[in-house]
Amino acid sequence: ESYMPLFVVLRPGIALDEAMKTKLNNAVKTALSPRFVPNDIFAVPEIPRTLSGKKQELPIKKLLLGQPIEKVINRDAMANPGCLDWYVAFAGTRAAKA
Repeated sequence: ESYMPLFVVLRPGIALDEAMKTKLNNAVKTALSPRFVPNDIFAVPEIPRTLSGKKQELPIKKLLLGQPIEKVINRDAMANPGCLDWYVAFAGTRAAKA
C-alpha cells in the first residue's frame, strides 16, 4: 500500500473544508500528475524543516511507515523540532487504526 497524505499549513482564517481539499487535489493533479493526488489532506501547525529550511519529507514518511522517530530524524538538525510531537501522535493514531 502506498498511503500518501498531504500535510498543509493554512493561513489564519482559511478552513480545510471539502472545497479546499478539492482545490488542493486539482492543483496537485495539474502541477504534477494524477498519480500524486494524496489519499488524505491534513492541516498541520508546522512542516518539519532542517536548519537550512528544507522540508523533511522522507523522515516523516518513514515515521508513518512505522519506524521509531529516534531512528528517522535528528532533532538537533531541525529548525523546529517541537513540531514532531504532532507527527508522532498522528503516526500512533494511524497505526492504531491499521
